[in-house]
Amino acid sequence: MKKRMWNLLMEYLKDSKRSDRELAGILGVSQPTVTRMRNKMVKDGIIQEFTIIPDFMKMGFKIMAITFTKTKFDPELTERARKSAMARPNIVLCAFSQGLGMNGVIVSLHRDYSEYSDFFTNYMTEWRDVIEDHDCLLVSLGGTIIKPFSLKYLAELKEK
Repeated sequence: MKKRMWNLLMEYLKDSKRSDRELAGILGVSQPTVTRMRNKMVKDGIIQEFTIIPDFMKMGFKIMAITFTKTKFDPELTERARKSAMARPNIVLCAFSQGLGMNGVIVSLHRDYSEYSDFFTNYMTEWRDVIEDHDCLLVSLGGTIIKPFSLKYLAELKEK
C-alpha cells in the first residue's frame, strides 16, 4: 500500500467522520486526491465500511460473551454457520479459530444474563449435531475496563 494511502487509512481509524477537505489539510494533499484514494480503498476492499463504536453500556448491553467451540469440521457447514450468525444481530464476530482445543469463536453482546442464557441455549440447540465442546468467557461491560475497545489504536502502527 502506498504511504499516502496508508496515512489516510490511519486518519480514518482515528476519526472517520472528518471531511475530505480536513483530511487533505492533515495529509498535505488536495481534497480530490483524498476522495480518489478513499474511493479506491473502498473499491479494493481495504475499507469495508464506515461505522461508529458506541458505548455499549449506554446502549443497554451489560455483557460481552466470548464463546469458544469445538466443532466437527466440515467445509460444507461454513455457509450454514454464516447464515446462522448473520441471523443473530447481537453476534459481532464469528470465525474459525485455533487454540485452547477449540476451532471456533463467537463474540456477542447481551443486555443481561437472562438474554445471554437464552441466546446460548438456542445456539447450542441449533448446533447440537456439530458442537463437540464449548467454553464461554463473560465480560461485564460495567466492570473495570483497562483499555476500551477502539480501532483508533491501530493508527499508532507503523507502515510495513
